[in-house]
Parts: sequence; C-alpha cells; structure tokens
Amino acid sequence: MLKEGCSLKRNVQKILWLFILFFVLIALVKDLVTLPVKQNIKVGDPLLPQLAYHGFYRNFTMRLYGGEAKKDFVLSKGVPAAYAPGQLQMQIKLFGLIPFRQAVVNVVEPVRVMVGGHSIGVFLHAEGVVVISHTTVQDAAGRKHDPAANAGLAPGDLILKINGQPVQSDKQLQGDIDRIGRRGFPVVLEVRRGKRLFNVSLYPVFCRETGRYRIGLFIRDSTAGMGTLTFYDPKTRCYGALGHMVTNAGTTRKIDLTDGQITNAVVQNIYPGRKGKPGEKVGLYQGNPGLLGNIKKNTPFGIFGQLKNPPGSFFYTGPVSAAMTYEIREGPAEILTVLKGENIERFTIEIEKVIPYFRSDGKGLVIRVTDQKLIRRTGGIVQGMSGSPIVQEGKFVGAVTHVFINDPTRGFGVPAEWMLREAGFFALGNWENEVA
Repeated sequence: MLKEGCSLKRNVQKILWLFILFFVLIALVKDLVTLPVKQNIKVGDPLLPQLAYHGFYRNFTMRLYGGEAKKDFVLSKGVPAAYAPGQLQMQIKLFGLIPFRQAVVNVVEPVRVMVGGHSIGVFLHAEGVVVISHTTVQDAAGRKHDPAANAGLAPGDLILKINGQPVQSDKQLQGDIDRIGRRGFPVVLEVRRGKRLFNVSLYPVFCRETGRYRIGLFIRDSTAGMGTLTFYDPKTRCYGALGHMVTNAGTTRKIDLTDGQITNAVVQNIYPGRKGKPGEKVGLYQGNPGLLGNIKKNTPFGIFGQLKNPPGSFFYTGPVSAAMTYEIREGPAEILTVLKGENIERFTIEIEKVIPYFRSDGKGLVIRVTDQKLIRRTGGIVQGMSGSPIVQEGKFVGAVTHVFINDPTRGFGVPAEWMLREAGFFALGNWENEVA
C-alpha cells in the first residue's frame, strides 16, 4: 500500500512538471511567433530586444552584410549586439537544430530630432477636384433634378478632366459646366474612384437660384485644417506632422497631393469632447509671413515635407533621442500640445498598449489621458491635437493620432519609428506583412 502511494505521488509530480514545462515553452515560443520578420535596431542595442529569454540567442545563426564584408557565425554565449550600421539576416533554430524563423535586422544610427507640439494650419491641394456631396438643382419651372447622383457620381470621387481638359480648380469646373450647358452639349467627366478610372456623361441643368447651369454637386479643390507639428530635423529641414493621413471630407479616401503648405496657427478656442462627439481646437491660420514649409507626402503615418521657416522656439531647447518601437513601454508618458495661443504645454498620459509589429494604418499605440487639467479643459483628445508628440523617459516615442469616439480620454498613437521611417530616416525594403 505504501509503495502504491509513493508511485502515485511520483506520477503526480511528473504530470505537474510536464504542465509547468508546457506553459513555460508556450511563453517562450510566443516571443518568437510575434517577432517581426523585419526590424530596425539602433547601433549598440540587442539584436532582437523583444526576446524576454536571452537563452534563445544561443539558437541563432546569423549572416552579416555590410559593404563588401560578409561573415557567417554562430553565437553560443551572451546577448549579441551590432556596433556598426548594416543588415543582419538571422535564422532561429529551436534547440539549435530545427529551423523555426528567419528575421532581417537593419542596424541603424540613433536619430535625434527637435520635438514639436506647435499648432499648425494644414493646406492641401488635390489633383482635380473632390466631390463632397450631392445637391438638387431646381430648374426654371421649379422641378428638382439630380444629374450627378443619377449619373453615379459619389462623395469622395475625384474629377480630373472635363471634356478632355484638366480640371485645375472648383471655380474653373463650375465655369466650364455653365459654358458647356449654355451650348446645349453634354458634360463628359473623367473620374477616379480609388484605383478605378472611368468617364461619366451628363447634361447640366439651368439653376434658377444661381442663374447658371449646374450638375448638382458640392466640390472642393483643397483641404484646410488644424494639426500639430510632431518633429523637425535641423540637418535636413525635414519635418513630420499629424501622424495620420489627410483624407477627403466625409470619406476615408486619401487626397492625391499636388501641392501643400503648413503655416503657423494660433489656438483661439477649444470645444471639449464628450462621449459620442469629439471636441476640436479652433484656430487662426497666419498668412504668408507665417508660412512654415511645404507638404510633399500624405501618408497613413502623417504629412511630411521641408520647413522653409522653422519655429523660433521649441519646448525642449535641443534635439531629443527618438525611440525605436521596442523601447516604448506601457506606462506613464507625456504629450506636448497647444491649448491657447501658441504656448506649448506638457500633459501626462498613460501608454496602455504597444503593438510590437508594424501596422499599415499607423495605429501602433493605445493611449489614455491622465492629466486632470487637460481633461477639464478639453475632455481628453480633441481634433487638432493630431501629431502632438509623445515623450517617455526623455525620448520621443510617438504622436497622438486618433480619439476613441465613445471615450475621449483614450485614443491611438503612432510610434515615432514609423513616422521617421516614412520621412526617409530608415530603409528596410518592403514592410508589408511584417508578422509571418
């Protein structure tokens, strides 16, 4: 009986150890499964900093490419780090035998930039004109017509040509429609919807209210709004702002940029946000003397260009180190933004979640406003705050981008590394499908 009891006890202990080993292996392999297959690492940092268990480094086979030098080696001890820029190709083997994962690491020099927080006016000029919405046209007899809607035109469509001629502005298109309508001819529009290009033919209707021929559209040839400058590099004069893409009004479609500028802006008022209704900054855009620079790129990670006239002062007097995504921690951080005039203030937030892998929509951080002063004045995150830089432990780690509609104290942010890469600071080929 005693022997049977001892045997049962040993079996229970074995099963318990197997369970412990199973859960430990799951925790360790989880690091490898979520490991980005392409990644930027700063010179001197561990090559794969996400790995909590450094014993995995013993199972790496690495191939280093740098200039003409090419060297194969296997690491058996310690935590490897690269001390010169270059590219590493790694093969991870389970237990040093079974090929499990491949990764490419781009070793880059650390980046230091001036951190913004300044309110800016954003002006984008699109190719052609954008359809904002439909409207009815009332003819001389009082009958209502919807020519554009009946022809299939939709909000967000881009009108590129009219009867074979390029459309340069909304006023030009309105004049051409009136002129063609008075001659009794149809209007033929070349339209882009997403990647699709097609023609629409329709007859204008004489509008008794305006005294001209119309097709029943509200259109716009440019977009203006308020945002926040995120960073500026004095060496290249390159800047990044907003942290997200500028889209056509009422749609999520990207504005195909032909020209754009950013200017100084002064915050005059703030409409606080509340559940279900985002707040916003209300500001005054300064004219030509306030011109800061151009806009060359409109991307999911922000707008980018060069500053002709950089701001006269910054919250931090010197450049700040930019963090890689793997350096961002869940926990306390700060944002810089303007609530009144041109005065940049600092407010506390909490970084609730860091997405370890690249996302094409730029939503790599989940943040929550904890500063009661900011909550009292704005309700949390408001429109116009997009691009407000996030600083954690003295490093530039990202920017505010979106507010949660049902909770204005919470929102999304974009990691600084993703903005800097889009601005041309890093190059790592195609970043699509980063998690295999």
